Amino acid sequence: MTDVWIVVVVVGATTVVFKAAGPVFLGRRPLPGRVQSVVDLLAPAMLTALVVTQTFGGDGQVSVDARVPGVAAAALAVWRGVPPVGAMIVAATVTALFRLAA
Repeated sequence: MTDVWIVVVVVGATTVVFKAAGPVFLGRRPLPGRVQSVVDLLAPAMLTALVVTQTFGGDGQVSVDARVPGVAAAALAVWRGVPPVGAMIVAATVTALFRLAA
């Protein structure tokens, strides 16, 4: 088993443990207000971090290429009320057009 697969298995197992911990330890009790507000913000913050690192990251340095206008177009589409799948299509189309133009 390679190091990569060991990391994948460990991360997967840790994820399962974290997901199971909430229902096991809290049961049906509601979370305190402050904790719930933090939990509500975790998913959008993680998604934003993922999008930013995938858009601007590259080989250990900041990279600005055709992905940036694609993500900007998707953000504009979401802001205008386009459903997520439509925004992904917009992003892919704009990115492809910029790559063709380059």
